Amino acid sequence: MREGEIWWLEVGYTDTNARKARPVVIVRLLDKSDFYYLPMTSKPVDIIRDDEILLISEDMEDGSIKPSRVLLFKACISNKNFLSGKIGRLKKSSFDKVVRKFLFYHTKNYVKLFHASSPSFFIPGNSRINYAGRVYDEKEMINLVDSALDFWLTTGRYAEKFEKSFAEFLGVKYCSLTNSGSSANLLAFMALTSSKLGDRRIKKGDEVITVAAGFPTTVAPIIQYGAVPVFVDIELPYYNIDCSQLEKAVSEKTKAVMLAHTLGNPFDIGTVKEFCHRHGLWLIEDNCDALGSRYFYNGEWKYTGTIGDIGTSSFYPPHHITMGEGGAVYTNDVTLKRLIDSFRDWGRDCWCASGRDNTCGKRFSQQFGELPFGYDHKYVYSHFGYNLKVTDMQAAIGCAQLEKLPEFIEARKRNWQRLRDGLSELEDKFILPEPTPNSDPSWFGFLLTVRENAGFTRDEIVDHLEKNGIQTRMLFAGNLLKHPCFDEMRAKGEGFRVVGELKNTDMVMERTFWVGVYPGMREEMVDYMADVILNFE
Repeated sequence: MREGEIWWLEVGYTDTNARKARPVVIVRLLDKSDFYYLPMTSKPVDIIRDDEILLISEDMEDGSIKPSRVLLFKACISNKNFLSGKIGRLKKSSFDKVVRKFLFYHTKNYVKLFHASSPSFFIPGNSRINYAGRVYDEKEMINLVDSALDFWLTTGRYAEKFEKSFAEFLGVKYCSLTNSGSSANLLAFMALTSSKLGDRRIKKGDEVITVAAGFPTTVAPIIQYGAVPVFVDIELPYYNIDCSQLEKAVSEKTKAVMLAHTLGNPFDIGTVKEFCHRHGLWLIEDNCDALGSRYFYNGEWKYTGTIGDIGTSSFYPPHHITMGEGGAVYTNDVTLKRLIDSFRDWGRDCWCASGRDNTCGKRFSQQFGELPFGYDHKYVYSHFGYNLKVTDMQAAIGCAQLEKLPEFIEARKRNWQRLRDGLSELEDKFILPEPTPNSDPSWFGFLLTVRENAGFTRDEIVDHLEKNGIQTRMLFAGNLLKHPCFDEMRAKGEGFRVVGELKNTDMVMERTFWVGVYPGMREEMVDYMADVILNFE
């Protein structure tokens, strides 16, 4: 069969018995035995189901449908014998639309059968309660199939859509997708090392204020570049930086503050931002665990990650939305946006989108370094960069997830508050978490610190929870300085600086853990967690 023949429409009848027959339209596929059927209608169609698609005269190569009817595609395959005759030939783009609709319909059914993202029932003591998990439906899978059919593979139309929609959600001007939250932190930091920033650039040996009670890749870019992290203690029950120590941490070498919003609870952005402004410092907000959290700043509620100079997000499966892997860097500063993209995209000077040329209009008419005049701007490199782009298939999943983000945020808040209310009588046993003043957290987890006189240890309560099917986690590194990656630096006594004793950081390392509040949890699961903790002896 020649390629063109697969786009022919034929009019036919469902049965050779005239009394049972009804008119349909056939889209021929591959051979004479397989085809889609499209019921014909001359009436307006107000509601199109997910197994239907309208074909109109503009979908035909000759611009008309004969006989003059609207064709309503049904996503089915049949092997019945039809009496038929040709109507005309579909445009290739219209045939692509028909086939995709067919695949999406069956993808939806597949997801319902094999990909339920939350258990249909919960048996206390038998069902496992994970600290986090993916929450998704057929929309993510359909987007994934759609992007796979394009076979663009690298950054493409879905990435562009996500960057635009995510920036609009957060209320920022620019968003750059990357392949992980850790890469997002790397890009956010490295952008500030560019010579294009003049005297404000971070140079090797400059200092960056941060905390040791957190995730290692908030700190790793500082060390890997050759700058010096300055570690400040945290305060409980907020688990964020103790802002009273900031003035003790600053020096003539300080260039930036880089902090995470711990498990969704914003740090005191107002105080930190004012400190940065007064000392002329950059502020990077690691927002990987806090997407959707808000802070009341300058008389209005703003999303965390949007108040500092640069914010970062992670889309790893446990986080607020997921792409499997993936992350984002966002800013309101066009210079920082271009630097972020440069480091992400091999270090190139050009800012053309993938597959596009000559955005600046001067591709072959500029002088760069000692290159020949007019050297192709697409291959000019202003930084020692990386390739940290996201694939379009990942971005396709993210686009579907982003639509669910508002309900995910509300679910996390409900679950956290329900657990907080259920454990309120245990103040004598645990330091219970509290939202930072002037904040509205989108919680990543529920932190518990065992009090010194509780009568049991962190290890004992964690063992009890795990044996009862409740997954637990530590507050990441606890005290990052105690880990093997710091052995050589500790031995030499160089490469970092500590302000004070990090007393609360060590307490977190020894006595703190957390359980989940992710949107896949139902009320009975949250109540079960509270009961298991309440009944621990």
